[in-house]
Amino acid sequence: MLAMEPTTKVVLGSIAFGIFWVLAVFPAVPFLPIGRTAGSLLGAMLMVLLRVLSADEAYASIDLPILGLLFGTMVVSVYLERADMFKYLGKLLSWKSQGGKDLLCRICLVSAVASALFTNDTCCVVLTEFILKIARQNNLPPKPFLLALASSANIGSAATPIGNPQNLVIAVQSKISFGDFLFGILPAMLIGIIINAGILLCYFWGDLSGDKYHYKEVDISPQPEVVEEEDVTGHRFSPATMSHHPCSSSGSLMDCISSTCILANEQEDIDHRPVYGGHDESKESTGLVKRNVKSSSRLVNCTNEASFHHIPDEEATMERWQRLLWNGCVYAVTLGMLIALCAGLNMSWSAITAALALIVLDFKDAGPCLEKVSYGLLLFFCGMFVTVDGFNKTGVPSAFWDFMEPYSQINTFSGMLILAFVILFLSNVASNVPTVLLLGAQVAASAAQISPAEETRAWLLLAWVSTVAGNLSLLGSAANLIVCEQARRSVHYGYNLSFLSHLIFGLPSTVIITIIGLFFIRTN
Repeated sequence: MLAMEPTTKVVLGSIAFGIFWVLAVFPAVPFLPIGRTAGSLLGAMLMVLLRVLSADEAYASIDLPILGLLFGTMVVSVYLERADMFKYLGKLLSWKSQGGKDLLCRICLVSAVASALFTNDTCCVVLTEFILKIARQNNLPPKPFLLALASSANIGSAATPIGNPQNLVIAVQSKISFGDFLFGILPAMLIGIIINAGILLCYFWGDLSGDKYHYKEVDISPQPEVVEEEDVTGHRFSPATMSHHPCSSSGSLMDCISSTCILANEQEDIDHRPVYGGHDESKESTGLVKRNVKSSSRLVNCTNEASFHHIPDEEATMERWQRLLWNGCVYAVTLGMLIALCAGLNMSWSAITAALALIVLDFKDAGPCLEKVSYGLLLFFCGMFVTVDGFNKTGVPSAFWDFMEPYSQINTFSGMLILAFVILFLSNVASNVPTVLLLGAQVAASAAQISPAEETRAWLLLAWVSTVAGNLSLLGSAANLIVCEQARRSVHYGYNLSFLSHLIFGLPSTVIITIIGLFFIRTN
C-alpha cells in the first residue's frame, strides 16, 4: 500500500484527475468543450507539469501491450466489416423471424456473441441501423430492440479479454489466459443474457405483440448508390478511362455495338445542331426533343439487337469468386487469431499479427482501412494511463481501499457483494476503465493473500461487474451512447432513446444481473 504523499502533491494530483474525470464523463462541458481525448491528454500533461509524476514515470506508465491489443482488434474489426460479417449478422436477425418476441431474443443472443468476439462498440455501430430497419418493417417499436442491443452487447463483451477496453486492461495486468478468462465468465454471461432478455420481455410484452406502433410517414426510398471507399482507392481501372477505341479486340461485342450506337447518335446531334440567330426557339426545342427521342430509340434497338449476341461477363464472375475467396481469408485469419488467443499465446502480438496478415492479403494500400482505426481512443488511453498513475501515486486510492478492504473480502458473500457495489458505483461515477486501473491491482493483491484462486476470481469479478455496470445508465458505457446517437441520426428510421427510458430499464436490470452473475463466476 502506498502512503499518502505531501498535501501539496495530493491536492495538485487530485485537481488534475478531477479535470480528467469531468472531461471524460462530460466531454462537452460549456467551460471547456474539448472532448474526451483532449481532456485525457490535458490531465496527463497537468500530472507532469504539476510534478506529480516525472516525464520518465509518465512514459513508463503507458501500457504498450494494451495499446497493441486494442489496435490489432480494431484493424481486424475493420476488415471483418469489409468482409460483410456484420451484414450477415444483420440478416440473421430477421431470418425466419417469428414475431417481436423472437426478434428481441435473437438480438440479445447475436449482439452478445458478436460483442464477445468483435468488441461491444463495433457491434453497436454496425447493428443499430439493421435493427431500426427490421423494427420498422415489422411495425414494432424501436425502443425494446435498441435496449436489447446495447445491454446485451455490454453483457456479452464481459466474456472475453477482447470484448471491451477494461477487459483488455484486466487480461494484460492479471496475465489470465484467454481460455481461463472465457470459461471463467462465460456461465455468468449466458445467465445474464437470459435474464436480460426475460426482463426486456416483461417490460415490453404488450408492445411486442403486434401492430400497435405507428410510425410517422418518412421517405424511405432508396438513396443513390454510394461508391465504397475501397472501390475509389483500390488499384482498379475503369473502361471509361482507357485510351483505346471501345471496339478494340479487348472489348466485348456488347461494348463495341453499344459504343458504336452512342457515337452515331452523338454525331447525328452534331450534324443537326441548331444555328442560333433569327430562329423560333420553341420549334428548335421541339426538334431537339424529337431528335433525342429518336436517338434513344435507335440506341435501344441497337442494344436489343446486340443482346442476341451477348457474351457472359466473365470479369463479373471472376470478381464474385475473388470476393468470396477474400471473405473466406478474412474469416480464416480471424479464427486463427481466436485459436492463438485460446492457446495462450501473447494476446497483443496475436492481434497485431492477424491485423498485418489481413493487410498483406489485401495486397493494396492499407491507408483507407487504417484510417478507420480510432486513433483518438488510443490517445485517450495513453493520457488516461498517465493521469490514473499520477492519481495512484498521491495515495488517495490506497487510502480509500484501506478503508473498504475489511468489508470487501472476496471469500465471503457479504464481502463479495460489498465489493461488487463499490465497483458498480465507481464504474458509473469514474467510468469503468479508470476504475479498473485504480482498484484492480489492490483488489487482486488483497485476494491473493487468501489464495491464488481467489486472486483470479477477484480479477474476473472486476471484469464482470465493471462491464455490466455500463448498463445502469445511458452514460454508463460508450456502447450505450453509440446506440443512442446512431438511432437519433438515422436518416430514415430515426429514434431518440432518452436517458430516463434507459434508466428505468437499466437500473433494475444491472443490479439483478450483477448479483446473480457473481454466483456463476468460476476459476480453475
